[in-house]
Amino acid sequence: MPFARELAAHGDRVALVTPEGELSYRDLAERVAATAERLGPVRRLVLLAGANRTDALVTHLAALSAGHPVLLVPGDSESTIRSLTKAYAPDVVARPDADGTWNLDERHPGSVHTLHPDLALLLSTSGSTGSPKLVRLSHENLQANAESIAAYLDLADTDRAATTLPPHYCYGLSVIHSHLVRGAGLILTERSVSEAAFWEEFRAARGTSLAGVPYTFDLLDRVGFERMDLPHLRRVTQAGGRLAPERVARYAESGRRSGWELFVMYGQTEATARMAYLPPRLAAERPEAVGVPIPGGSFRLRPVDGHGPDVGELVYSGPNVMLGYADGPADLALGRTVTELHTGDLARLASDGLYEITGRRSRFAKILGLRIDPQRVESLLEERGVTAYCAGDGEALAVAALGSAGEQTRIRRLVAQECGLPSRAVRVRALDRLPRLATGKPDYEAVRRLTRPVEEAAAPGSGEDLRRLYAEILDRTDVTEDSSFAGLGGDSLCYVEMSLRLEEALGHLPTDWHTRTIRELRTTRVPAATSWRTRRTLETGIALRAVGIVLIVGSHVQIFDIKGFAHILLCVAGYNFARFQLTDAGRRERVRHLWRSIARIAVPSMVWITGAVVLTDFYDPANALLLNSLLDQGNDRFDWAYWFVEALVHFLVFLAVLMAVPLLDRLERRYAFGVPLALTAIGLVGRYDLLGLASPRPQLTPTVVFWLFTLGWAAARASAVRQRALLTAVLVLTVPGLFHDQPLRTALVIVGLALLIWVPALPSLGPLSALAGVLASSSLYIYLTHYQVYPYLQEDFPRTALFASLLVGIGYAAVVTRVTRTVRWL
Repeated sequence: MPFARELAAHGDRVALVTPEGELSYRDLAERVAATAERLGPVRRLVLLAGANRTDALVTHLAALSAGHPVLLVPGDSESTIRSLTKAYAPDVVARPDADGTWNLDERHPGSVHTLHPDLALLLSTSGSTGSPKLVRLSHENLQANAESIAAYLDLADTDRAATTLPPHYCYGLSVIHSHLVRGAGLILTERSVSEAAFWEEFRAARGTSLAGVPYTFDLLDRVGFERMDLPHLRRVTQAGGRLAPERVARYAESGRRSGWELFVMYGQTEATARMAYLPPRLAAERPEAVGVPIPGGSFRLRPVDGHGPDVGELVYSGPNVMLGYADGPADLALGRTVTELHTGDLARLASDGLYEITGRRSRFAKILGLRIDPQRVESLLEERGVTAYCAGDGEALAVAALGSAGEQTRIRRLVAQECGLPSRAVRVRALDRLPRLATGKPDYEAVRRLTRPVEEAAAPGSGEDLRRLYAEILDRTDVTEDSSFAGLGGDSLCYVEMSLRLEEALGHLPTDWHTRTIRELRTTRVPAATSWRTRRTLETGIALRAVGIVLIVGSHVQIFDIKGFAHILLCVAGYNFARFQLTDAGRRERVRHLWRSIARIAVPSMVWITGAVVLTDFYDPANALLLNSLLDQGNDRFDWAYWFVEALVHFLVFLAVLMAVPLLDRLERRYAFGVPLALTAIGLVGRYDLLGLASPRPQLTPTVVFWLFTLGWAAARASAVRQRALLTAVLVLTVPGLFHDQPLRTALVIVGLALLIWVPALPSLGPLSALAGVLASSSLYIYLTHYQVYPYLQEDFPRTALFASLLVGIGYAAVVTRVTRTVRWL
């Protein structure tokens, strides 16, 4: 392997930039030579746990330089390592120990295998599945493909590429090999492009090359890549699946403005890595094409029945075509068994000499006697604005689509009509995130699994039992093992009931249960024999809502005078906003979810208050429209009765508008704690009324109390002690003075919010948790209705007034819940 043997020829040029420092080619060559000597002169099969770390790369290069075939596997998949070790009995296993120390486990002094002289590398085409079917690649394959890629990318020894992809994936490995061929540098990192630290490393190392699969570009969109200052970036490469033509054109144009080139590439593991590339100058005008063959390669189109004369299966020839497949150790002795690669892709040659992929021959499915092309279905949905993965599954077409459950019927109808299938033969599952393999490619097996109907029995605490619970409370029909409360659109209005019911079913509930899948929750179930010993707890937010609504109503009835909880509940609302609204879903789904939540608060509130406006003389129409604070209808006590609901709706509407802006959405995902902290700082302008916007009742004005909502948001995102300490300091410094001459109210707000920041859950008892759950889940409706209940009982029967107010609110909550399960858009 010339490029592995001739590392020292590049002298003192920087080969690797790592978190520990830089390594020259001369030093890298010495480390490679030492490891090669350790491996010995007798050829042995080396199973290497791939990782973008120096030890792994040194071992890889040492084996190649000394002629030892490498079985390269994903280092983060213990099951794959175990499976392939069992299947192929490697002579050496190179991987880190439990403490991270790199280890060469020499299992045989020689080799138990017969290894063909040309065999250099074994790679899987199926990701982290542990499948024993491997691609056999030769020394010539690796050297030729690396040189070809370096040629059409015009790599120079001044280039530096970041390892954004895993080395066990042929695309990621080709980045490494092609740069080593030219004596260029590698920025060796295991960070994701979604991390700020990655970009700090990339800039500091003067990175020139960036490689990505389609999912990488999703992450780049989220972090605002197109607006980044990357002065040394020369090229961005894309492969690993089809990138939508409009995105190709957009990135090509962005590169033209910023001074870098976009290379769209096409390849397969069976061709070592690359077979075609689209010249950057054509990316903007021909984004749908895969381009021209790489240097040294060629294509031909093999006729396929059922297609016109201009479309055929794409067949590739070149020095990078694999030796063949291996299904077991005996196949390691084989030489070349294939001379050209039948890609399985359908393509056409356009008049301008560029090849275009039109479909996937091997993905055709026969459903109810009809021949269906899943890739064509994906393209059809993409034209309708739906991103989806499709796969045949027996007598049904499985479709996993980005979107909400409410869109499933529309997608099913659209696919059925276009394909000529009955609706029953199309299974659709709407997801917040499409399933991908570790390489970023679509996981079609997961698509089939996620769309299959559930058939297992419903034992208590089983997956089916939990799915029924989720379906009942969230009124969803698409609940699966991989669903989570947040992913299904759950919010604070149904969170309390769900958490209490789940704790009953499971015996114990982790604090992050709302983001865990049903499959994960099922594994946390406490056995019945030990569940009685499990201490019951109550989330602090639920406890504050339950206690708060009782104290709010009781203070209005004048049974006691303990004020301040409405302001605490604003902070709790911000806390829940962060947990249930700002999920990992895409921006559009996030915003849709947020508007639905706004409707679930605003509509029942406006309906009730409208009745109060019509039937009493205490309220103005502005109250019914939740606009009293903006229209300034007066300063009577009842004019401001619903200030809390107004403030909450105004805040959510304002944030829904902000989150709809792509840049702000990306900023929030990147700076989860920093964004609410910055908004809190902005909110303090209103807190101290520096712009003169406060009403005669300043502590009830939305602009004055907005900072409490964002403080709760920040509390939900605080993951470190220093972050919680900072929020506590803000709390202690800013609450005093909000309530003039009311030290008890001030102290109560500080203590309540400090609990929310520092104490996630409080000790509880089963009956107490059940009572708190009913009060907390009905707290908004109790607040809405109590103004029309207690005045008629307050003077003669104050305690009855309190209990009646609570019961009417609980009743209204039950009515609203029933109605919202009927009216789907709520």
